[in-house]
Order: sequence, then C-alpha cells, then structure tokens
Amino acid sequence: MAATSTSLASQLYIGLRRPCPKLDAFNSQSFSAFDPNLRLSLSPPKPSRAVVAMAGTGKFFVGGNWKCNGTKDSISKLVTDLNSAKLEPDVDVVVAPPFLYINQVKNSLTERIEISAQNSWVGKGGAFTGEISAEQLNDLGCKWVILGHSERRHIVGENDEFIGKKAAYALSQGLGVIACIGELLEEREAGKTFDVCFRQLKAFADAVPSWDNIVIAYEPVWAIGTGKVATPQQAQEVHVAVRDWLKKNVSAEVASKTRIIYGGSVNGGNSAELAKQEDIDGFLVGGASLKGPEFAIIVNSVTSKKVAA
Repeated sequence: MAATSTSLASQLYIGLRRPCPKLDAFNSQSFSAFDPNLRLSLSPPKPSRAVVAMAGTGKFFVGGNWKCNGTKDSISKLVTDLNSAKLEPDVDVVVAPPFLYINQVKNSLTERIEISAQNSWVGKGGAFTGEISAEQLNDLGCKWVILGHSERRHIVGENDEFIGKKAAYALSQGLGVIACIGELLEEREAGKTFDVCFRQLKAFADAVPSWDNIVIAYEPVWAIGTGKVATPQQAQEVHVAVRDWLKKNVSAEVASKTRIIYGGSVNGGNSAELAKQEDIDGFLVGGASLKGPEFAIIVNSVTSKKVAA
C-alpha cells in the first residue's frame, strides 16, 4: 500500500465507527446513542470477576519501541535509567533499540529486560541490501521482533501476506513476534475497524505454525505519535473482538493464552486506566519508552490489574 499524502501524525480522531456486531464477550447493546463526533459512551462496567482483571491467562507484557531515535550517549543514559528502575516482577519487559545499537544495549542492559528488533527479513540472509535476518538477530541475543507495525505497512508499503511470511520465518528461527495490527482514521470512520484488524490477523493466522510465541499489539494508526490515545473503552472494545476472533478462528486455548497489548500514545499518565481493562494485557510504547522513569511507570501499571477479591 502506498503512503497517503496525509501524514500519520495528522490523523487525529474525530469520529466513531458504527455500532459493532454482538460479540460473545462484549455486548454491543451497552452502547448509548451518540453524536458521530462524540466519544464512545458505555453503560457502567460489570463488577470484576477475578482478583487480577485479565481475560487472558498470559503474563502482563510491556514493550518499548525506540524506533529511529537515539545516539550512543542518549541510549547509554536510557539504559542507566532502566537498570536503576524498580520494576514489578510479574511483567515481561522488552525494549527494541535501533539495529545499530542492539549490541550496545544487549551488553549493558539488565537481564531483567529482554531485547527486541524492530523488523526482520522474510527469509534467510543474503543479497538483500539494508535488511536484517532473523539469524543475525539471534546472533546478537535478541529474543523478539516487531512485525507489521503501521509505519512498515503504510510508509514502507509492506502488505498483509508479506508480513505474515516474515512472522512465520522469525518464529521458525526461535524469535518471539510482536504482531501489530490496527486501522487508519478513515477506516475507523467508515466502520471498518474490525474488518481491518481481522484481515490483518488472518494474514498472520494463515502463515504461522503456532501462536505460542506471538504477542498481538493493537495500535490504532490515528493514535500513534499523535498524542491522541484511544479511550480505555475503545481499546477494550477492539481487544475483546480480537480475542473473540482468535477463539472462533484459531482455538479457545490460543484466545486465552495469547496476550493482546495496546499501543498508541501510551504514557505514564494514561497507562493505569488502560491497564484496568480486562482484555488489555500490556502495552507497546513509543515515545514514552525513551524516558526511563516514565517507562517504568508504564511497566508498573500492572498493579492496576489487581482488584479487591
């Protein structure tokens, strides 16, 4: 897909899609009537059903995507901040430095935090100028790779099938995959949020042999880097639909075990409220992950999952 003339950063949320179909885990009848330009309005949530408010069974997961940011000095400072941060123990924490700095980070970052790459090639390395192979990532000690990010889809032009093949190859080489999905502003306004996310999910499902080492990251494109975060209810609505899709199209076990995390202008100020949602199993963080103390706050938002028995 070619990049549109409108910059991603300018795609601010101004409307909602039509009411969603009834889902097993989310009753669309709880929507109240709304003006198209207003935020989603929901009836009061039902009481929590468990001590830890997570629909899935996986461990809370927080990833930091540093994107194309940093220098040797700034990354050294960030690593120092992360090494001194007090992080809750019941969270899987991952950071994704730029390729150039993976080795620097791997050699200086606490083992408490795992390393991810931001992309990888669709197959074995060779005559592919500018690409990075899964084998090379393994050689550097990476455990994860981010695939399908909207900036790869809508700026670089990677399509669903290609991304699915990349995920399958990365998994075959022992890497965990952070599989990104999410809709553009115009797709949400047209009521196609579920259609887009389900299409992107199907491309992964058609290619991968197993979901054991996959984390799904729902990142609405209109919220990435714009400062416009989805409301907790908007994010939960999509997360519960994704889990329902997995249950119906893969298996109930995969739906329960697969972690579905949220990304899109997550920061230290909004992560706690987002984390309270039952189907939000963590976060993929962009700009805020470049600030060690704030990233620690987001990691520690797992405590918001804990509710009175």
